Amino acid sequence: MAGRARGTSAGLDRARIAAAAVALIDRDGLERFGVRPLAGALGVDPMSIYHHVKGKAALLDAASEAVLGEVAELAVTTTTTAQHDPSGWQELARNIAHAYRDMAYRHPRVFPLLVTRAQTSPVAVSALESLVAAMRRDGLPDRVVADAPMVLFGFLNGHLLARTAEGQTAVPAFDPQTHPAMAALAPGWSDFGSDAELDRMLDIVLAGLAGS
Repeated sequence: MAGRARGTSAGLDRARIAAAAVALIDRDGLERFGVRPLAGALGVDPMSIYHHVKGKAALLDAASEAVLGEVAELAVTTTTTAQHDPSGWQELARNIAHAYRDMAYRHPRVFPLLVTRAQTSPVAVSALESLVAAMRRDGLPDRVVADAPMVLFGFLNGHLLARTAEGQTAVPAFDPQTHPAMAALAPGWSDFGSDAELDRMLDIVLAGLAGS
């Protein structure tokens, strides 16, 4: 194609491609994402991308890894201060959860990839390694530690999918005549999507893990 660079002359690398993929998904959504639109955004021939990332599935993995890198940068800024403090792992889990939430709100159209695709990149595994190592150091049983990532991220993924869905800004109203119990609870959902809501729910999740 005229005007588009090919191969090494394109000046591409995996990080640049991943950043462009994230920006494109943020703008247009996953449904419209593909190699050709990405090549257009980068101003290169599509074949130039294949020199670095082998196909659309690998591009989606690269985009996932890029946004998880943002989580790692934010979450690892806080370290536990006591080597055997039982609250240490909980502080780390809370820190990771809030960084994960912040990322989901910045990239709501990318976020579903983290739920629907296996996250086995080094950046994803290193975050889990730091959490489970802290839990083992603080003496939690290995059975609890083994379940903890699934419990924590199962909660976070479901919670954040609901909170970041387009058009979902509040809990729907309930008719007090047909659903009186749900309607009575409505004031308790007034902070839908807030930090306070996440912390309150994290309290339940972390207390359950700590008491297992």
